[in-house]
Amino acid sequence: MDLDSARKMISDVDRQLVELLNARARLSVNVGAAKRHTLKKEGSEGEPEVYVPGQEKRVFEKVRGLNQGPLSNDSVCAIYREIMSASISLQSDVTVGYLGPAGTFSHQAALNRFGDSLGYVAYGKIGDVVHAVAKDEVTYGVVPIENSTFGAVVQTLDTFVGQPAVKIRAEVYLPVTQALLSRFQVDAIRKVYSHPQAFGQSRRWLDQHLPHAARVEVASTAKAAELAALENYAAAISSEACAAIYGLDVVAKDITTARDNTTRFFVLGQSSDGPTGDDKTLLMFTVDHREPGALCGALNVFAKHGINQTAINSRPSGQRQWHYVFFVEIIGHAQDTNVASALDEIKSYCLDLVVLGSYPRQSY
Repeated sequence: MDLDSARKMISDVDRQLVELLNARARLSVNVGAAKRHTLKKEGSEGEPEVYVPGQEKRVFEKVRGLNQGPLSNDSVCAIYREIMSASISLQSDVTVGYLGPAGTFSHQAALNRFGDSLGYVAYGKIGDVVHAVAKDEVTYGVVPIENSTFGAVVQTLDTFVGQPAVKIRAEVYLPVTQALLSRFQVDAIRKVYSHPQAFGQSRRWLDQHLPHAARVEVASTAKAAELAALENYAAAISSEACAAIYGLDVVAKDITTARDNTTRFFVLGQSSDGPTGDDKTLLMFTVDHREPGALCGALNVFAKHGINQTAINSRPSGQRQWHYVFFVEIIGHAQDTNVASALDEIKSYCLDLVVLGSYPRQSY
């Protein structure tokens, strides 16, 4: 096939693609109208959920199954991410809050999950994102929950303790590579800004190359880059993307201790999605610490009902000294029969029990 013939065929395919994309978009608008009609018949007020992670997961699984190449599955899914993002924007005016400023890993995770067609709002603190969702200032929020190298993001857990009104709708995994950004070379750097998680993920490199530089914790890695750009002999541990945004040089690439460093994020909303058959649930509860074996008794309930626990964390409750809130993540949905039975039984061991949300289990 000659060049002109190939270009003409591409042009014909492009025309068909545009027609099909708009046909799909019209169907998406019809889906939104059908949801509103159903809510109205049920006497419910408010807008229907436009982001349904269970349905999204099924779409991506179907797309991967249909793909015969030469495009990779990742490429096809990236295209569909933007198709679905545009479709969501046609159904409703959706805004997504994230830990800012622009360029943070939370920002990247939000874009990876929701695409470029929605509105994004940056907040200065993780707690501000959670509160914005609770107050309905934004439709959804994206917050970090744990890192594979440095563990739980305690700022998020602490915010959940004081704000149980929000619900987890989905989880997002983002591979994270930290870099050292500055306007100066390593031997001239006297101060390094970053988020506590980023310091923890890069501690070995810092100890070896900048052992005497002051380490200053800030609210986000992008904020660190913003500050380093304004100060002589300062640097930031941040993403390489922030170098272009804030006018810095990448002084050292990939300074993370673990090569497979990954951060998990939660998508927050007003409610959780329904069961998909492959879900997780995060619980928050307290027990009477004066009662011997209270925590053990609570955790044994899950084993009794055949429920696997994937994570457990604790944080001070803020009610009194040495009183803790426990966060337990389990396999299953709160509406699953065995999980519902376990939750009913565990109440006898708990002073407080909150289901923070059930969400589809995501592959890394």
